[in-house]
Amino acid sequence: QVRLVESGGGLVQPGGSLRLSCADTESFLSRNAMGWYRQAPGKERELVARITRYGGTDYADSVKGRFTISRDNAKNTIYLQMNSLKPEDTAVYFCMVEVVDGTIWGQGSQVTVSS
Repeated sequence: QVRLVESGGGLVQPGGSLRLSCADTESFLSRNAMGWYRQAPGKERELVARITRYGGTDYADSVKGRFTISRDNAKNTIYLQMNSLKPEDTAVYFCMVEVVDGTIWGQGSQVTVSS
């Protein structure tokens, strides 16, 4: 059974940094893509960053230049380095993997940016 294990959320001041991690039980070679979405209270879930099997990346306009998605193939783990965090980045961040017949979601990690 596929299981995604997330870590790294927390509370940070504006301008600070956090790194999220998401470990997959299977190799990236079996995935079309992996990445993160986020959902703030009262808002729809939105794409934050995504990396394909071949290494291509996509970012939401609101995080370009501040967030970086990367992966460690040997550990089947992806990372989201978040710099220059803003209060509007506050949300639950969900790791996800795209497989042939759908999307698998992690349990979510709370990120709160507040002074």
